[in-house]
Amino acid sequence: MRRSTVTRRVDAPSSVVWDVVVDLDAWPAWGPSVRSAELADGGRRLRDGATGTVLTAVGATVPFAVTDWVDGTRWSWDVAGLPATSHVVRPTGPDSCEATFEVPWFAIPYLLVCRVALGRIADLAEVVRD
Repeated sequence: MRRSTVTRRVDAPSSVVWDVVVDLDAWPAWGPSVRSAELADGGRRLRDGATGTVLTAVGATVPFAVTDWVDGTRWSWDVAGLPATSHVVRPTGPDSCEATFEVPWFAIPYLLVCRVALGRIADLAEVVRD
C-alpha cells in the first residue's frame, strides 16, 4: 500500500524517543487525536502483537491491533480494522534521531496531525534527555 510520510529530527537518543511512542500513558501528551489508550492485557507499554482500545479526541472508543513490529525501530497498527499510522525511529547519532510517521494514501490529510504529534514527541523526549 502506498504511504506518505512526515519526519522530524529529535535531539534525543532514539531509545528515549522509542520509549515515548510505546508508552500508552504518554500517548495523550503527544497525540492530538488520542485521549487515552488501553491494552487488552492491562499493560501500559506497547509490544509486538498488542491489541486494545483507544479513546479518540472526539470521544469514540475504537479497537486497535499492532500489525508490524521491529523493537526499538518501528511499529504499525490497524485502528478500527483499517491500516493506520506507522511510527519509525532511526538513530542519526548517539544523542539524536529522526522520528517518522507514515500514513496510508487515503489518510494524507492526517499528516498535519502527525506533524503536531512529532513536535510534541520531540518536546517530551528532549525533556527526558535533559
